[in-house]
Amino acid sequence: MSGEAAHSFLALAIGFAVAALLATGYQALTARPLSFRLLGMGANLEAFLAVPMLTFAAPFIIMRNTIRGRRIERRRFEFVMLATMIAGLWSLLSGTVVVMALEAVGRALA
Repeated sequence: MSGEAAHSFLALAIGFAVAALLATGYQALTARPLSFRLLGMGANLEAFLAVPMLTFAAPFIIMRNTIRGRRIERRRFEFVMLATMIAGLWSLLSGTVVVMALEAVGRALA
């Protein structure tokens, strides 16, 4: 495995881990699952603050909804595969941002 492939895999894993951490932390604090419905609450402070959290937690929400839809609504395999690819790409991108931020913090502290 090349160094770039390992870096991408690590970014993907970190992206999913951060997404799960945010979604689980939100659910632990509010006793309700994190959802994209937070954006539809109108122009208030909670909806404004939800944007960055939903940006990084989206892969977890997409996969949770996809798995539930497959079980409950019997969604087709193609739809599940497409949603998995979208969540994976989103996780790769958000994981890359997290890795870059951690690297920047490490350089600043050194």
